[in-house]
Amino acid sequence: MIMIRQERPADVSAREALLDLSFGQCRFDKTSERLREGRLPAEGLAFVAVDGGRIVGTVRLWQVSSGPGRTALLLGPLAVLPDRRNRGVGAALMRRALRDARRLGHRAVMLVGDASYYSRFGFDAANTGLLWLPGPYEPDRLLALELVPEALAGARGLVAATGRLAPKPELGAMLARLRASNGIPRAA
Repeated sequence: MIMIRQERPADVSAREALLDLSFGQCRFDKTSERLREGRLPAEGLAFVAVDGGRIVGTVRLWQVSSGPGRTALLLGPLAVLPDRRNRGVGAALMRRALRDARRLGHRAVMLVGDASYYSRFGFDAANTGLLWLPGPYEPDRLLALELVPEALAGARGLVAATGRLAPKPELGAMLARLRASNGIPRAA
């Protein structure tokens, strides 16, 4: 039975493997990745689908602005293992993410994706025509869902990352671990 729960630190490697399998290395080239890199997901809005102890799906939401002075979330990426697709896992992840975003008081969610899939959750491009992303994208794929009516009314401008910064790795500790595990010699 599939369970949707908050992502845990121990889930990171399985989540990354799932994203690599689903999108390949080109996922790091996507414009929406520019809004995620160096940031943490919005508090309480990173989820995994688990089946028998195995991570089979993932979705995360990120804090962004939807133009100057307007807050929103950016959803993505949403991914499901190939052998679990077309079984409602992605839909269950979406419903949980949107429900919790609404419960936490967020006003709008945006994403870059196929309207044919995301329209069933209420996403469309009606409120994104005057917004743009920091890099190449197809404007008709920039979709939004207002969790609060009129949250995106009049939204215009650059969508920008606003979320919490991810901690920077402590390089000295990383080098010490590498030296200990691989026998890397110390500098003379």
